[in-house]
Amino acid sequence: MDLRKIKKLIDLLEESNLAEIEIKEGEESVRLSRTPVGGYVPAPMVAAPVQVAAPVAAAPAMPMSSPTEASTGGTAKPGNALPDGHVQRAPMVGTYYASPSPDKPPFVNVGQQVKAGETLAIIEAMKMFNPIEAEVSGTVVAILGESGNPVEFDQPLFVIA
Repeated sequence: MDLRKIKKLIDLLEESNLAEIEIKEGEESVRLSRTPVGGYVPAPMVAAPVQVAAPVAAAPAMPMSSPTEASTGGTAKPGNALPDGHVQRAPMVGTYYASPSPDKPPFVNVGQQVKAGETLAIIEAMKMFNPIEAEVSGTVVAILGESGNPVEFDQPLFVIA
């Protein structure tokens, strides 16, 4: 495995809240792990296939708590139930950003009309910024991602009705 790829994996591990990354490429395997601050607490890990050669790499991730209603401005119901509508999920692991830069307004707000293909947010993965586009047209009912926080693959980000 190329040393540059391993260095990129180390950078990804340092920039995220992941405790461990394991990559298998052919017969070669690399496993990186770290002990969280405050001691090691074993947690169940879910393995996901990773293709290092792809521009965006998915990695095993620790379960995250869902964002709170107050921080998202959404209409999430108690008990982690999602509002009615199409749930737009994260297509990759990375860092979620609601706006193109910290000094710019968010791409979308709750109550805003969106069209299929319109940019809702961006996810940074492996130093690449990937636009997250609306899969359907409608009204944004809930924004479940919190800008600057990591997201997991298939994590709900938006509800569009």
